[in-house]
Amino acid sequence: MPPAIDWDAVHAEALDIFVRFLRIDTSNPPGNETPAAHFLGELIEAEGIDCEYIEGVPGRAIAYARIAGDGSKRPLMLCNHTDVVPVEAEQWDYPAFEGVIEDGRVYGRGAVDMKGGGVMQLMAFLLARRQGLVLTRDLIFCAVPDEETGGSKGMGWLCEYRPELVDVEFEINEGGGGSAEFAGQETRLFGVATNEKQICWLRLTAVGTPGHGSVPHEDNSAVRLMRALIKLAEWDRGVTYTPETRAYVERLAEAGLLPGAEEGDVQAAMAITPQLGATFLNTLNVTMLDAGIKANVIPAKSEAVIDCRLLPGQSAADWREQVRAYIDDPRVEVEYASGPEERDAPVAVDWDTELYRTIEGVVLDTMEDAVVVPSMTVGGTDNRFLRQRGIPAYGFIPCLLSKEEEAGFHANNEFLTVDNLNMGCELMYEIVRRMCT
Repeated sequence: MPPAIDWDAVHAEALDIFVRFLRIDTSNPPGNETPAAHFLGELIEAEGIDCEYIEGVPGRAIAYARIAGDGSKRPLMLCNHTDVVPVEAEQWDYPAFEGVIEDGRVYGRGAVDMKGGGVMQLMAFLLARRQGLVLTRDLIFCAVPDEETGGSKGMGWLCEYRPELVDVEFEINEGGGGSAEFAGQETRLFGVATNEKQICWLRLTAVGTPGHGSVPHEDNSAVRLMRALIKLAEWDRGVTYTPETRAYVERLAEAGLLPGAEEGDVQAAMAITPQLGATFLNTLNVTMLDAGIKANVIPAKSEAVIDCRLLPGQSAADWREQVRAYIDDPRVEVEYASGPEERDAPVAVDWDTELYRTIEGVVLDTMEDAVVVPSMTVGGTDNRFLRQRGIPAYGFIPCLLSKEEEAGFHANNEFLTVDNLNMGCELMYEIVRRMCT
């Protein structure tokens, strides 16, 4: 029998690692994730496990380590990303790269996306070695760069140039997890993401006639662009189901969290939370605006970038044409801001698997009143690269995020509670133990 785990000591160790990890600035762009890869790798090497540092791009290292099993089952990969989105430092109440602990919260860019999840995976990996688990399958730890700008220099590169390293049976990454609240109700709702939306960034360009800012003007490119953007913002696109969202709604209805949804009426339910609404339609948000060169010059050209996320099965080319047709203004061009690759289109994976059932079993054994459902990630993750290879790659961070923690994704004052870090370490280890022994 493995020795009993001193969870108080593990929690303290995880918190220390988490704070130090948050202090490594891996804002992407530019990334510079190599120091983070070595930070994690050195902790792994201290346990007597070899760690490989793979730089497909200089300064953007992948940390990759493996604990060998007996080969009776195929490997399980724990995967996370080390890069984070940039920070508007003046908007934060706490320094974004110091890992400040206050009132049971750990503040820092990457706390929830996804350095906290990375630490949970790391502790499960280290504990598997320390406990001397007799593994039936190889257990892999993989920390990659560049997820926040599409993953081409991280997991995408790894799949293309080192495919033997991702030849696994299952993978766990970000994209799903637990929520402590749903529709204003306290709950323990865990979503295991088996699919995700496709990123499709569009650039809108309006062209007008320049002129002096002191004279009435009928052909202002900025006004033309704003009209197009407001029209898009008010666009009612209806509801589209996918197999994942249909199962999601059915299970929520069974649990009493979406009354009436079993009849298929989710229009009212979509208004409950933005995240829920995003699972039923292609979303678009204005994220960048650029117009004008001087206060007294009417701009000849005005541009905006809109972040669109498409439901599985939707074509990026068709969506661009829908946007263009809805704007219905030949003076507003609609082009890709970053060309979507059809080969990067999301692929669904089955949720009737050993890993899904193990995740469900661990959660329900820990919290009898929890609800576990298959779900769809409304953003993009590195899971898509593995799903395209037929690998059940699941988004699952095993903790219960509050509404405030969920709001921290890509936002100011991002934080993860110490309690959630502790819960995540314990549940991730138990998932690994059951899957690999």
